[in-house]
Amino acid sequence: MRRVYIVRHGNTFDPGETVRRVGRGTDLPLSSSGRQQAAALGAHFADTKFDAVISSPLKRTHETAYAIARNIRFDDRLLEIDYGPDEGKPESDVVARIGADAINLWDTDAIPPQDWRVDPATIRADWADLLAKSVGTTLIVTSNGIARFVLDVCRHDGAERKLKTGAYGLVEKQEDGWVVTQWNVRP
Repeated sequence: MRRVYIVRHGNTFDPGETVRRVGRGTDLPLSSSGRQQAAALGAHFADTKFDAVISSPLKRTHETAYAIARNIRFDDRLLEIDYGPDEGKPESDVVARIGADAINLWDTDAIPPQDWRVDPATIRADWADLLAKSVGTTLIVTSNGIARFVLDVCRHDGAERKLKTGAYGLVEKQEDGWVVTQWNVRP
């Protein structure tokens, strides 16, 4: 059976810090709470043998992947999306600029707000390719903006689009295609 664990990196902001939209243009490391999340993921997967480990090259994803496994291969297709004029802005500023409805469409249907630089069709095709080329048990570490699109190429039971920081999903190859069997699991 082929299994792909999709992990979202740990936190990049600690409690009390202003949370900002962080995309592909901001290469932040994990915060102290993010390192704790990564360590928890590492402990959770300690007995799992991964046949392949693929990560975005961003610091936050690489640090998370390294806490779980070694022999990491980097893939630019897993880089976070480009939030355009909202990159680095506090969430309240983003909502003020594009509106709560636009954020809701992004969160529920992966419809990017105006001026965000993201090509959903390409991301979906990238996920289909990553899954098709997966071997055995594969670990993929990425960001939320990318992870949410795997739901479009797999069957699932209405999983929430957003993959929480420090959480993972499991996608398994079955006779009739790829199926999300777990989503938003935090160790």
